[in-house]
Amino acid sequence: MTQALELVERRLAVRLAVGEADVVAAQRLRYDIFFRDMGAGQGTGQGAGAAGGAAGRDIDPYDMLCDHLLVEDHARPGSPVVGTYRLLRQSVAEAHAGFYSAHEFDLSAVIAHGRREGVELLELGRSCVDPAYRDAGTIQLLWRGIADYLQRHRIGHMFGCASFPGIDPAEHAEGLSLLAHNHIALPELRARAIGEHAIPLGTLPLGGYDPRIASRRLPPLIKAYLRVGAEVGEGAYIDHAFNSIDVFVLMPVARIAVRYAQRFEVAA
Repeated sequence: MTQALELVERRLAVRLAVGEADVVAAQRLRYDIFFRDMGAGQGTGQGAGAAGGAAGRDIDPYDMLCDHLLVEDHARPGSPVVGTYRLLRQSVAEAHAGFYSAHEFDLSAVIAHGRREGVELLELGRSCVDPAYRDAGTIQLLWRGIADYLQRHRIGHMFGCASFPGIDPAEHAEGLSLLAHNHIALPELRARAIGEHAIPLGTLPLGGYDPRIASRRLPPLIKAYLRVGAEVGEGAYIDHAFNSIDVFVLMPVARIAVRYAQRFEVAA
């Protein structure tokens, strides 16, 4: 009865952050998820920035450049942020420090393709949802917000890093190999993992694992991306700072119709 009551009392709404207090609220949620729940900050790698720590916030220099999508629950005191995405448009990235994921992947092919097509790119990042709100309602709101943003800014492709938990590739060999064999992007849209922490994407041959089991074991957010036609880049990146193995995910906006937002039923 308690859980049902909580669901009835929710009043969720999605919007873009409009000031520093909104960004701080998103950073605090990210800290709770990435640092407290997922073990970010425990490794020795620096990555592109896992700088929360004593502040109780996940902070990096990109926060001041990005738009922040927020889902709030207005049924709770203070309307806390219960879900967030960070959005970085190409025009903004190129006027400053570039894309966040460029620290892990060579994006030159993706950027060149976008310029040939005359479209702007959008980088998605820092996706997280409060554990108590990881259901279809919250995720649909996030993706409705993203869909509105795509239309407003005429985005042609979305991309970003999606993560497997932990830093041992052997634990995810089946899932990584499944992505390599079945979901690799065309060469002209294929980002490539770079640097000393880059690893091969697929280490198991076809027939060396059960694709159905591998698919079921993929992280929920990656499965959600694949449902709307996402493809992955070449290689993966061990992100010690965030205690994860990252893959590059690319989604052509033409495949993300409004009806597809209803299919995002789970979140990482």
